[in-house]
Amino acid sequence: MHIISFDVPYPPSYGGVIDVFYKLKALSELGVDIYLHVFEYGRGKQSELNNYCKEVYYYKRKSYLNSLLTALPFRVVSRKNDQLITRLKAIEAPILFEGLHTCHTLVKEQFNDRKILVRAHNIEHLYFYGLAKSEKNILKKLYFKLEAKRFLKFEQILKKADNILTISPSEQHYFDEKYPSKAIYIPAFHQNKEVISLSGKGEFALYHGDLRVADNIKAAEFLIEVFNDLPHKLIIASSFKNSFILNKISKYQNIEFVTIEEQQTLAKLFTKAHINVLPTFQKTGIKLKLINTLYNSRLCLVNDEMIDETGLENACEIANTQKEFREKVLLLFKKEFTQNDSNLRAELLKPFDTKLNAQKITELL
Repeated sequence: MHIISFDVPYPPSYGGVIDVFYKLKALSELGVDIYLHVFEYGRGKQSELNNYCKEVYYYKRKSYLNSLLTALPFRVVSRKNDQLITRLKAIEAPILFEGLHTCHTLVKEQFNDRKILVRAHNIEHLYFYGLAKSEKNILKKLYFKLEAKRFLKFEQILKKADNILTISPSEQHYFDEKYPSKAIYIPAFHQNKEVISLSGKGEFALYHGDLRVADNIKAAEFLIEVFNDLPHKLIIASSFKNSFILNKISKYQNIEFVTIEEQQTLAKLFTKAHINVLPTFQKTGIKLKLINTLYNSRLCLVNDEMIDETGLENACEIANTQKEFREKVLLLFKKEFTQNDSNLRAELLKPFDTKLNAQKITELL
């Protein structure tokens, strides 16, 4: 099969590419020959991908200025590529488009003899409206609103798909209503095999996320306000050093920033954390950071936007306001994480078995 990825999916260091990489790895292990097409814009060619794919093709995204003056979303038109079309036509196989971002090929081209699958990583227009709401820079805010309007219109391209592979129950409901019989729920792919049993108590509260993303910056600000007068330590961890957040953290002795230099850094933080505090202000998709946390750490405190309609509500504690977060943090630091908690998580996470979900995709082919 062909898989068209919006970015180079290795290393699997952020949400979208984590889903892509572990999906193609699981499909490869089931014996699927994969022709991987990736749009490269900074991550470089990755030889690791050759271990799972029959061929890997790289394409450059178009420049910002050349792609902005169009009725199509920038993230779609910047991935227009004639060589990609030629290669898709040369090898007759089903095609999986990873997100609406990669679907420009479907605007004019017909693949009537092929199975066409589209992975819905988000409800894109809602995702971009959410970014606009969190963004403080007025020009970025206007850009996100424009991109949201364009994605809402472009979403109609999904009528050309045989199946839409949704990533969360809430998105399954949305796409099933708009495109009846096309939507199939295939949970997010990830690297975890089993829930790690961590008994007892940890040492601190942990928040991790990419601090280049407006929603994560907003969540970090929120948590700094929650912890600034609490007796417990908060660690904010990211691979990106955000100067605005670092300045805020420097005012408080009980709040610390840790740079995630490699995956092992985060793994160590997970084993030492007592509470993972994960608010979000965008209810889109399912956050892979939530899944990763539930497999690898102790208690998890989230808000409604993070957990609603994920099927994982019973695996977490829930708070929404800063006051509610403070109260729950104080209570949870008195609570131990038990084997029963681990067992419950293992049961709730069964639908996220990557091999099972890869088999569901092969059955569609």
